[in-house]
Order: sequence, then structure tokens, then C-alpha cells
Amino acid sequence: MSIRLNKFLANAGLGSRRKVEDLIFAGLVSINGKTISTPATFVEEKDSVKVNNKLIRQENKIYFILNKPKKFLCSATRKINEKLVIDLFANYKEKLFTVGRLDKDTTGLLIVTNDGDLSNKIIHPSANIEKEYIAKTKEDITSDHLIKISKGAFIENRYVKPKKVFKVRKGTVKIIVKEGKKREVKQFIMKADLTLVDLKRVRIGNLLLGNLRDGEYKEVLKKDLECIFEKNKVISVENKNFIKKI
Repeated sequence: MSIRLNKFLANAGLGSRRKVEDLIFAGLVSINGKTISTPATFVEEKDSVKVNNKLIRQENKIYFILNKPKKFLCSATRKINEKLVIDLFANYKEKLFTVGRLDKDTTGLLIVTNDGDLSNKIIHPSANIEKEYIAKTKEDITSDHLIKISKGAFIENRYVKPKKVFKVRKGTVKIIVKEGKKREVKQFIMKADLTLVDLKRVRIGNLLLGNLRDGEYKEVLKKDLECIFEKNKVISVENKNFIKKI
């Protein structure tokens, strides 16, 4: 059975299709001792694939839902005295990474996997997936605040707006976005002259965080995550069989 090189490397947990293609274009990938520069090159089961002279084997795909705690970075690069999300999964031999990012001080629903294909599918702009956040502010939320949040902000050279904004209670607002711009929810809050106290993501597409507490995670099936793209089907991740790592 043959498979394209970029998909082979993504399946091996080396990152998204775009990331592994950068490795190929940089001349770091070889098949049977020959440097390959074309991502669409096909790989056979008997082939020896190396990246930086390290033999690459296909990994079993595993999937986790995490309620990301504060003070953990969604990064593969460690800074001095910083904690990484992947540290929570140190007992797993697979090369895991986060699907998208949450800021260091933002908590909530995060997918962790070694499936580069699924990761790319979820984070690609064409997926047009909703993300739902609950923001708590120092001030009471007024109708004027809701209007200002709804107007959006200029972020990364584009003017973006939230899809929906709801007041939940006195100092709590629900914000639903689709753009996925860096720190967009925080920008919306700041533009409304509000002081952000806490921010949590509670939904990605049709996947709900459920009652997982901070630092808890559980292994799920790929089909559980594919509900993200389905209409009229909501999956809630409950804390049965959870693992707590902090």
C-alpha cells in the first residue's frame, strides 16, 4: 500500500501537512537514502524514510480531550521555567501536539493528538468551525458592552467580529467566534473597555468540554472528534475514565 510522503510524515506525528512539507523542501527527508524534495512522492511499506537521518515509523493514532489548565503553553518549544501542555502526557511514547493553541492564561477545551491530518483539517480556515468561550470580567456586563464586543476589532491586518455574543450573568459573557485569530476574544473584551478576569473555551464545533475539571483529560476515539464537523450532533466529554495530571 502506498501513501504520499507528506501524509506519511504527518501520520508519524511530525506535525501538520504544512509543517512536514517545510521539512521536505529543506532537504531533510530521504527515502531509501535518496533526498526527496517533492511532498507528493509516494512511500511504500518496504521503504526506509528518514528525517535528519532518523528513521521514521508510522505511529498508532491516539486522541485526547483536555481541559487545559492555566500556566501551560501550547508549544513544542520549551522556554526557561515554562510548563508545556505535552508535559501532561509524558507517559505516552507517541509524539503528541496540541490542535491549535490556547494562551498561557486561558483554560478549556483542547485536543491533543499525533494525527497531523486531523489536526490540519480542524485548524484549516476552510473548516469554518465555531469556537465558544466564556469570559469573566471585573465589571458588570451592560448592553453597551455587548454592542462594543459585537463590533469586533482590527486583528492581524483584518477587521473581525464575533459570530454571537450573549450575556450569561452579571460579569460573564459568552462569545462565539469563527475566525480563529490570535487572542481575538481578548481583543474584543479590551475594545469594550472591560477587564478580563478569566477566559475558558467550552466548545469546538459540536464538541463540548463537558464536566472535565482543570488539568483533567481523557482518551477518545477519532470518531468522537469527527462530530466537530457534523451538524445537529453534539458530543459532551464527561469525566468518566479521566486522568488528572496536575
